[in-house]
Amino acid sequence: MRIYAVGGAVRDELLGRAVADRDYVVVGATPEDMERRGFRPVGKDFPVFLHPETHEEYALARTERKSGRGYKGFQVHAAPEVTLEQDLARRDLTINAMAKDESGNLIDPFGGLRDLEDKCLRHVGGAFVEDPVRILRVARFAARFSDFRIAPETLTLMREMVANGEVDALVPERVWQEFARGLMEPRPSRMIEALRACGALARLAPEIDRLFGVPQPEKYHPEIDTGAHILLVIDFAAAREFSLPVRYAALTHDLGKGTTPVSEWPHHAGHEERGVGLVEALSQRLRAPGDCRELARLTVEFHGQVHHAPEMRPATLLKLLHATDALRQRGRFGHFLEACRADYCGRPGFENRRYEPADWLEDALEAVLAVDAGAVAKCCTEPAKIREAVWEARLAAVSSWIRAQGGVDEDNG
Repeated sequence: MRIYAVGGAVRDELLGRAVADRDYVVVGATPEDMERRGFRPVGKDFPVFLHPETHEEYALARTERKSGRGYKGFQVHAAPEVTLEQDLARRDLTINAMAKDESGNLIDPFGGLRDLEDKCLRHVGGAFVEDPVRILRVARFAARFSDFRIAPETLTLMREMVANGEVDALVPERVWQEFARGLMEPRPSRMIEALRACGALARLAPEIDRLFGVPQPEKYHPEIDTGAHILLVIDFAAAREFSLPVRYAALTHDLGKGTTPVSEWPHHAGHEERGVGLVEALSQRLRAPGDCRELARLTVEFHGQVHHAPEMRPATLLKLLHATDALRQRGRFGHFLEACRADYCGRPGFENRRYEPADWLEDALEAVLAVDAGAVAKCCTEPAKIREAVWEARLAAVSSWIRAQGGVDEDNG
C-alpha cells in the first residue's frame, strides 16, 4: 500500500500558497485493507475514507469510464492494480494532476509543474470532455489564478462540449456550487469571461450573457458596455471581500438592461422593474439560496433609487426604507448598500470615491429607528390609525434629520 498527496495541496505548495485541505490517493489497497487500519468509509460513488486521527480524505486509486451524459454518467473502477498515473490521468487540469510520495518526491506525468511555471490552465487528456463540470472548474480556476491563461486547445474542447450539449446535462445544484465558488475568488470577472468565451454562459445564464454589447450613456458609464460594467462591479465587490449574496447581487443588478429595445439605447428607462422577473427566473434556475435570491431581487429593483437618496424628499426616502425592509432587516440592508456601492464604484475612475448615498441612508435609518413605535401606538386613541400615526412620527423624524443636514424637505422643495 502506497500513499500519495495529490491535487490542490501539491499545486498550492508549489505556488507557495497556504494549504487548507490535503487529499491523498492510496495505491495497492482494498476497502477491507483501509478499514482494518481504522479508516472510516465515507464515499458514496467511489471508495473514500477518513483517516482515524487527522480525518483527512484518502481515496483508493481509481479509473473512470464515460457511460452516460452529464457529470454523473461514469463507471468507476477502484482496485489495487490501478496505478497512480492512471488515477492522475482522470483529473481535469495538469496543475491538479501532480502528486507527492511520502518522501516528498514530485510525481508529474502530465507536465503540471511546467504549466504552473508558464501560468497555463491546460487539460490533462481527451477524457476532459467527458465531464461538463470541468468547464465550470476551469472558469473558476481562471478567477482564482488571475494571471493564468486557458490553453487554446483546452478552450476548444470546452466549446465542443457546449456545442455537443454536455453543459445542458448539468444539474442546477452543481452549477450553483461551482458558480458560487467562482464568485468568491479574487477575480470573479475572469470566470464570467471564460464561460462566455466557450459559450457556456449563454446556456447557463443567458440573462447575463446578453448584457455584453449593450451600451450605456458614456456620461455615467465611461466603460459604456453593460457587460464590461458588470465585470468591474463584481471585481470591486471581490476586492472589498463582500459576501456571496452581495457579489451575486452585484452580478445581476442590471439584468433589465439586456431587454431594453435597441431603439432606446443607450438609455434604459424602467430597467429596474424589468430586471425583477429576470433575476427571479435566473435565481430559480440556478437554485440560488434564499439570501442570495432576496438580496439580488432587492438590488435589481431599488439600486437606482439608492443612488439618488440624498436628493429625496423625506416621504420618498422613508418609503424606500420601508420597501427594502430596512427597519426589520438591518443586516441585509447593509449588504444591499454594499451591492449598490459596488455598482457605483464599478466604473473607471470611480473605484476610490466615497459612496455618499450609503452613509445618508444609514444615518436616516438611525433617525427612523429612534422613534419609539410602541409609545406612539399607546398614545393613539384609534387602533385603526396606529399605523398612520407611526408613519407620521417616523416621517417627522426623517424630515428633522434631513433639515439638519441641509437637505431637501417637504417645505422648501
